[in-house]
Amino acid sequence: MPALEAFIRSRWEHYAPELVSRDPAFTHAHVTVLAPYLEEPSADDLAVVGEIAASTPAFDFRLDDVDAFPDGVVHARPEPSAPFSLLTERLCEAFPQCPPYAGRYRDLVPHVTLDRVSPTVDVASTRAMMGDLLPARCVADRVELHWYETGNCHVRATWALGVPTLEPDRVSSVRG
Repeated sequence: MPALEAFIRSRWEHYAPELVSRDPAFTHAHVTVLAPYLEEPSADDLAVVGEIAASTPAFDFRLDDVDAFPDGVVHARPEPSAPFSLLTERLCEAFPQCPPYAGRYRDLVPHVTLDRVSPTVDVASTRAMMGDLLPARCVADRVELHWYETGNCHVRATWALGVPTLEPDRVSSVRG
């Protein structure tokens, strides 16, 4: 979501500068399809993700408005959301030991995290800060495996949607 990257990165810089990535491939603006994932995935685990990505066509979506979950996460929901939900379902079937968000939420809602409600932040203030960034038209064209570590957030692997590959891109950089 290039249109939202600068805004979302700025919010990370505000809240957790130690987790702002210097990796140019890292996407702060993203829709999570499965987290947490395996800390040390094997080549076979990565190949499974690659097979799921390869059999999923890239798709267009849009982000129209800002909302907040009851826990205070200010977000934008992609429309349509079904392709993201399907990716999550397929990854959960392949990796049942990795329930999304560690099983904390019963209903999973694909979203892009924008901010968090606080005494100075709410849905209206986030809309105002975003200016004319929404509505945004976007393309989901890949799945990325992100590594989060203080001072070392980076992309560990990338798979293009709808593109069969023998090996996931950047597998050699799996160990952070």
